Amino acid sequence: MLQSPRRLCSGLRRPPAPPARPRAPAGPAARTVCPMGSGISRLYSALAKTLMGGTSPQPEYLAAPKPPEPIDPRELLEECRAVLHTRPPRCQRGFVHVRSDQPSSHPPIRVMQWNILAQALGEGKDNFVQCPVEALRWEERKCLILEEILAYQPDILCLQEVDHYFDTFQPLLSRLGYQGTFLPKPWSPCLDVEHNNGPDGCALFFLQSRFRLLSSCSIRLTAMALKTNQVAIAQTLECRASSRQVCVAVTHLKARTGWERLRSAQGCDLLENLRGITQGDQIPLIVCGDFNAEPSEEVYRRFASSSLNLDSAYKLLSADGQSEPPYTTWKIRTSGESRHTLDYIWYSRRALSVRAALELLTEEQIGPDRLPSFRYPSDHLSLVCDFSFKEEPSGLA
Repeated sequence: MLQSPRRLCSGLRRPPAPPARPRAPAGPAARTVCPMGSGISRLYSALAKTLMGGTSPQPEYLAAPKPPEPIDPRELLEECRAVLHTRPPRCQRGFVHVRSDQPSSHPPIRVMQWNILAQALGEGKDNFVQCPVEALRWEERKCLILEEILAYQPDILCLQEVDHYFDTFQPLLSRLGYQGTFLPKPWSPCLDVEHNNGPDGCALFFLQSRFRLLSSCSIRLTAMALKTNQVAIAQTLECRASSRQVCVAVTHLKARTGWERLRSAQGCDLLENLRGITQGDQIPLIVCGDFNAEPSEEVYRRFASSSLNLDSAYKLLSADGQSEPPYTTWKIRTSGESRHTLDYIWYSRRALSVRAALELLTEEQIGPDRLPSFRYPSDHLSLVCDFSFKEEPSGLA
């Protein structure tokens, strides 16, 4: 459903990256939980109810909406690291930068794509046989997720498998200057798990200091004229600095082998929707998602050959610039080890340039027990890219 333009308030300034937390001691003490809201700081005393979770926010019809009280992202990052002080330090990843003969007059747009692993699925359905149960505890795992987001400070954040939108991500990220939209799956598998936190779905956040929302569309993907359980969000944003427009979409296609034709049909439906929203490719496009499809699948080829002139940003990491990374997810389940490339950031090659891409974790950093782990909160790696607008060609917004 399209929404009319709305007035947005200013957001945050990206802070310098704080120092990494010290390495935790080995042994049982490394799994001790330091709960939020324990009086560590005034920030957690204010956020204790939100961060501890367990209850849904007050319904809108019972309380008048209030502008969120801003918080300093550096302070929140310090608090997350205080909670995580007994865990191993976060793995460091560098950016691969692209030299350009056409420097932009505006700062790049940083986009983050991440399947964060729904809490109900991680604990109740996914059977990560090498991952200790303690590593999946939400009180700490949410701090690992927030730490990853805060470390890279994306301007646009696209997430999948979000089942703590209303009690964690929306309240916190809104106080950091983001505006968010959430679209749950119609039949989320999270609801089959006892003590779930509601359905999982896709979420899209953008910094209000950098963009204003022009339109928003919630899409339930179809396949062979039938509605499916997969969804997408597509929003047209206007860059405040340049007045250029960009459409950003986030999706999560059907999982599992044997569903390749369904994923292909879902991809076709999404592309058709995006053609209408971008007026054929008049508006530059960025599509983030867990496609659950290797580059050899038809849905990948459909995106690569689309009339929307899309390219995959993470080819930048390959030696020839033509190959996808060797993996974006690596896990061990009861069925065995699974190492695949499933996550992508697609972009309009005619209107946008990739300036940098975040390197993936190495096999050594991931470790023999794979993901998730005490060090990393999801079975999927986050993808982060910096984009800039090309000089505006004729016929492009």
